[in-house]
Amino acid sequence: MDTIDRQIIAALNEDGRAANAKIAKRVKVSEGTVRRRLKKLTGDKTINIVTVQDPQKMGYQSEVLIGMQVEPDMLEEVASRMAEFKYTTLVSITTGTYDVFAWATLPNAEKLGEFIRDHVGKTPGVQRTETFVSLGVRKRTYSLPVDG
Repeated sequence: MDTIDRQIIAALNEDGRAANAKIAKRVKVSEGTVRRRLKKLTGDKTINIVTVQDPQKMGYQSEVLIGMQVEPDMLEEVASRMAEFKYTTLVSITTGTYDVFAWATLPNAEKLGEFIRDHVGKTPGVQRTETFVSLGVRKRTYSLPVDG
């Protein structure tokens, strides 16, 4: 990845719907260069063009972070299972008190309770959970700084 790729990504971070011609003008390269580089960046999954939704505006009222202590030989299986659930938006294997964290966004508190009891709690390998309910989100982005 070079400076041109980083500039293209920076332009998309500001406007994910920007036309190739607009990006080319900003980066000072041809539209063909932008098109070719975007095809490579998306093809090798360096970047993905996605929407970022506001859960509250989409009707979701509960956002939670669930910490899980897991049987040591079940880390991969638990993380993979958590990633399959429709309400999880991020799953990470970690160090520290919890082995796996899952961020979940649910329609309401009732669905949250069902999700924890019927899905997370019944996942083989999960020994203990702690749920951290979000009281408010101050930043939501999926963009990384491209200056590095």
